[in-house]
Amino acid sequence: MTTVEPRRVPGTGDAQPVGPSDTSGAGTTPVPAQGAGEPRPAAGHGGLPEARGTEPRHVLDNPALASLTGPHAHFAERRGRVLRYPVDVSPWLALPDEPDADDWADLAALAGPGAEVPLPGFRGELPAGWELTLQIEGVQFVDDGLVAAPEPEAVRLGPADVPEILDLIARTQPGPFEARTIELGTYLGIRRDGALIAMAGERLHPPGWTEISAVCTDPAFRGEGLATRLVLAVAHGIRERGETPFLHTSARNTDAIRLYESLGFRLRRRTAFLAARVPERLGEGREPVPVA
Repeated sequence: MTTVEPRRVPGTGDAQPVGPSDTSGAGTTPVPAQGAGEPRPAAGHGGLPEARGTEPRHVLDNPALASLTGPHAHFAERRGRVLRYPVDVSPWLALPDEPDADDWADLAALAGPGAEVPLPGFRGELPAGWELTLQIEGVQFVDDGLVAAPEPEAVRLGPADVPEILDLIARTQPGPFEARTIELGTYLGIRRDGALIAMAGERLHPPGWTEISAVCTDPAFRGEGLATRLVLAVAHGIRERGETPFLHTSARNTDAIRLYESLGFRLRRRTAFLAARVPERLGEGREPVPVA
């Protein structure tokens, strides 16, 4: 496997899972996708490997792990059992379902002292010395009868559109979007007079599922149903591949929740968007930090 040198990058600074603010220490290793001739771990419910002595879990219970060990394995960087996307692709990383002390040590080494790291969906206790820096209650919705359809006004966005995408993201704050996030899947946009005014696309990709993300509309064009049209268009493309759309949003974003429910999404589970700061020195602190 090829060693990937760690890089220092700024944090995302928004109200979604926060990306690593810097990386240092030992190198990380890209994880190859499982292919012919490679042994596969025994699959539990939804296709995730089963841990010994635990109940099978659904792939959407730990979607980043399912993505980085599945369709997005070519993006994955690894230290021990900790996986992450390259920091210029996405701030999402994946811990095992029940991380142990070695996993937390690997995460600390991967991120670097003092780094802020996302812990989406984590429930449990942070190790001693780790500081909880963000806790937003979230919800996960799945397709349960969407009337998905292509959108005639939508255009596919690509790398050349990233500067405009980043500008729209900065003005609307739908969540993290990095320089290479566009590589995660299909992103669609609507333009008026040549300017990008709305977009939506694909992010996490567990086997059989694709997350709809980066849904946003320029404030000057809200109220026209552009987000709805783009969500349904992205969902149509996902279904055409034989997969099922899902998405996340804040539990407090009642307007978005009402919209998604009206379109045919169903609440599957409650989750949380967390971030924590790695201790400046490993072993610092006196007591574990509980996370509700």
